[in-house]
Amino acid sequence: MSVVLHWFLPTSGDGRTVVERFHANRSLGGPALRDPDIDYLEQVAVAAERNGFEGVLTPTGTWCEDAWLATAALISRTARLKFLVAFRPGAISPTLAAQMAATYQRISRGRLLLNVVTGGDAVEQQRFGDWLDHDQRYARTDEFLHVVRAVWSGQPVDFAGEHFQVVGATLSVPPDPVPPIYFGGSSEAALPVAARRADVYLTWGEPPASVAEKIGRVRALAGDRPIRFGIRLHTISRDTSAEAWREAEKLLEALDPVQVQRAQEQLRASQSVGQQRMVALHGGDLSKGVRGLEIHPGLWAGIGLVRGGAGTALVGSHAEVADLIEEYHALGVDEFVLSGYPHLEEAYWFGEGVRPELARRGLLRVEEAAPREVVLTPTS
Repeated sequence: MSVVLHWFLPTSGDGRTVVERFHANRSLGGPALRDPDIDYLEQVAVAAERNGFEGVLTPTGTWCEDAWLATAALISRTARLKFLVAFRPGAISPTLAAQMAATYQRISRGRLLLNVVTGGDAVEQQRFGDWLDHDQRYARTDEFLHVVRAVWSGQPVDFAGEHFQVVGATLSVPPDPVPPIYFGGSSEAALPVAARRADVYLTWGEPPASVAEKIGRVRALAGDRPIRFGIRLHTISRDTSAEAWREAEKLLEALDPVQVQRAQEQLRASQSVGQQRMVALHGGDLSKGVRGLEIHPGLWAGIGLVRGGAGTALVGSHAEVADLIEEYHALGVDEFVLSGYPHLEEAYWFGEGVRPELARRGLLRVEEAAPREVVLTPTS
């Protein structure tokens, strides 16, 4: 089976250093050098489309632009790119979410993918008025996705649960096609929900052995239910390995020790098990040097020193990055959600360097092997 490649839409800003605006972070990092205005986001989206990425993940939180609105504004500025819209079940009703998804599918002609973010940072959740604890949030997500999928079936839905109660919930026109649901979470509360409700289970970029263990657990819980697997990573790909590691070193050199310390204090306080696993990969130690943060050949944990969420990067020559993608793919990972700093330039480094290498190895469908031309319809 071929791999599916996605990029990332930096709706909190972008730059040549690690932009660390995430969740409850109050550390000392400088502002993003590139504001996430619609014109810059269009450049990134078009670059992703031109380089053959299937879609772009768009984050959710009070630290970035709203994912639904930002991506809807880009539908007419792109031709085929899909939008992996992240949203929080605790901030919206399941019937309204089902309706929004159906409308989005009609407006975009089927270009919506949904990333359900249950949430792991209490401070950020409370900004949305959400005071449930970690395990309760996953129980609510389970009910939420049950109602959403039932409403999409086209039949009126009655449901009474601990967190949601709906009577006669329905849509005038169900979505066509039904958008796939992407879902992440590493805790004991999260994995059964993923196994029951997700189309694609997403993990952050841990070493292959850890990813294999997690995939095995979700597969066992899913039983006969089909489920795909994806991974969220950054990339630093260059013509040579030395060039790529020098770029990683530049990112590391730009980090201030106080900035790292404050970011790590906040990240360690997160209720997210996945975030705790990310922190454990590097221990918050800036003194290790660039190669001291290499936790598996070609897998670098330096970004997680200040950035929440995905904190690891594929670093190396185009062939070496392709090697690691192939290694994850052999474990059962089919979808790769990638990003890099800056997102505009790194989309081209990956698209023009790694994609041809993946195509030569037979890991891309024939029609995806070459970058695509983008034809945009002029707007008045």
